[in-house]
Amino acid sequence: MKRFPVPEGYQLPESAEALLGECDVSAFRATGPGGQGVNTTDSAVRLKHRPTGIVVVCRRERSQLRNKETCLKRLRERIEESMAPPPPPRKATRPSRGAKERRLAEKSLRSSTKATRKRPGHEE
Repeated sequence: MKRFPVPEGYQLPESAEALLGECDVSAFRATGPGGQGVNTTDSAVRLKHRPTGIVVVCRRERSQLRNKETCLKRLRERIEESMAPPPPPRKATRPSRGAKERRLAEKSLRSSTKATRKRPGHEE
């Protein structure tokens, strides 16, 4: 997932209204299946969080209000994810001697099993 830069000292608002106040809200017509209900109502919602630049779109429900609530939940999750510290770097490890031996033994067994499947009298 792409990490967005969060401004230094930014505090995520507790209330949905305060978070919505930091966003540019736009409503538009959803596309896709749904026929007349989709084609006549501007029920899809796009929220752009001004401080971070994160954009979230929701067009699942027929209600603009429910889509906006879903957008706010997603936006809050994405901001919290961006504010989390990055995971520690991974260290490269080698397989153990026992793991190598088991893998080679399994390959040898598979090879002998396949060798028995050849046609009789077919030698290479």
